Amino acid sequence: MSSPISAISGLSAVGGIDALQGVDKLTPNLGVESAAGPNNDFVSMLSKGLESVQGSQAKADNLAVQVADGTLQDPAQYTMAANEASLGLQLTLAIRNKAVEAFQEIMRMQA
Repeated sequence: MSSPISAISGLSAVGGIDALQGVDKLTPNLGVESAAGPNNDFVSMLSKGLESVQGSQAKADNLAVQVADGTLQDPAQYTMAANEASLGLQLTLAIRNKAVEAFQEIMRMQA
């Protein structure tokens, strides 16, 4: 019997979030009919979070171009957007690292 976690290994970047839509089909049926709801909510929340981080990075990139062109009136806007993008990326990486750590711990328990 293969582990349902191994199906997630094909996940790549932000576009791979759509692959998680079928995760509830991989888990065994425990007699709980409403199990699909929380999974879909989590996937939706994760997708929205990644889109938000990507959007803040795009905003910071656009403002950086405006600073370089000299068209941005207030350079502090770029500084705030760059800090927001940096914090979002740091949070995303921290979440990813915790998820990988949890996965590794689960794999150690099976051995």
